[in-house]
Amino acid sequence: MDWDDQAEGATPLPREERDKLKQSWIVTMGDLNEAEAENILVAATKWYGRRNSLDSLLDDKAVRDLHRDMLGDVWTWAGTYRSRTLNIGVDAAAVPVAVRDLVDDARFWFAADSVLTIDAAAVRFHHQLVAIHPFANGNGRHARLLTDLLLRVVGAPPFTWGSRDLAAVSEVRKAYIAALRQADRGEYAALVEFARS
Repeated sequence: MDWDDQAEGATPLPREERDKLKQSWIVTMGDLNEAEAENILVAATKWYGRRNSLDSLLDDKAVRDLHRDMLGDVWTWAGTYRSRTLNIGVDAAAVPVAVRDLVDDARFWFAADSVLTIDAAAVRFHHQLVAIHPFANGNGRHARLLTDLLLRVVGAPPFTWGSRDLAAVSEVRKAYIAALRQADRGEYAALVEFARS
């Protein structure tokens, strides 16, 4: 799998980003996927082993720290908000404020007296974090892990996210992207259904 083989909806990997890889053995998308998967597994184990709270997770520093832990062994920029504008997400200059606004809003969505169900709050958070697209890469995986950590601290089971690897090109990934696009229009039902499938 060469550098041009990417899943639908994945952030393209331009040459200038490839130069920011930490590991010299990563020369293909397959190598990159393997290195990132290993790093993410270590990060997930670390974060699930922590005593998290809603307040500790709904913090823009925690958003960056989780991303750094997930991809810091692979990328020099892991945990740093992106500095370039992509074909998805808010303008790069707006990322820090957008993330702070999101974590503030999410405190209300997850509150005991919220009009939203826990699943509705979780998919709304996930969708909006993906829509902001705060990092150069890894946004979907980061948003899914952070959402599952949030679900855990409120006593809900994690989402299954279609029960498949969403990084690979597949019908399940297409269903995920379609559900995100419906959420772009304010229709979250498909994303809730997908997240629990």
